[in-house]
Amino acid sequence: MTVFEGNFTEDISSWRFAIVIGRFNDLVTDKLLSGCQDCLKRHGVDVNPDGTQVDYIWVPGSFEVPMVARQVALSHRYDAVICLGAIIRGQTPHFDYVAAEAAKGIAAAAFQTGVPVVFGILTTDTLQQALERAGIKSNLGWNYGLSALEMASLMRQLRPRDEDKPLGLLENNPPQALMEG
Repeated sequence: MTVFEGNFTEDISSWRFAIVIGRFNDLVTDKLLSGCQDCLKRHGVDVNPDGTQVDYIWVPGSFEVPMVARQVALSHRYDAVICLGAIIRGQTPHFDYVAAEAAKGIAAAAFQTGVPVVFGILTTDTLQQALERAGIKSNLGWNYGLSALEMASLMRQLRPRDEDKPLGLLENNPPQALMEG
């Protein structure tokens, strides 16, 4: 049997990433973005907004992230889409609705397009918890960037060997490597 696993040793100079960032709670999302950029940069990705490897898309809040993530994944221009946001519990059930829909929508975007869509939306009870996860204790933005790199690598391994298209263009055909097992 074959073992498939994403790795960090490939030439990634041609890979493309989209980062969709919710502007609401930008004190937190700016820090998540910095951590994500640091990870990508240290692994060889040109994170310059004027470069060719990363596109940045800002949306009003985490509720809007899934729709835009799906749209950019459908474009098949990206090896992975990274979703960043922060939903902080308040005194009303609003938190529950926004968090649930963001999670479902991001998962659906990945399933519907075949493109890795990373869930980088913090869901916390307090602003302090969000800040701790965005840089005070550790920066989960780094982890989200690393997940995108690993999933992009893995999905490239799973596509047919003769294909040089982003995975999403395979139109729901199962990867040949999995069919040969």
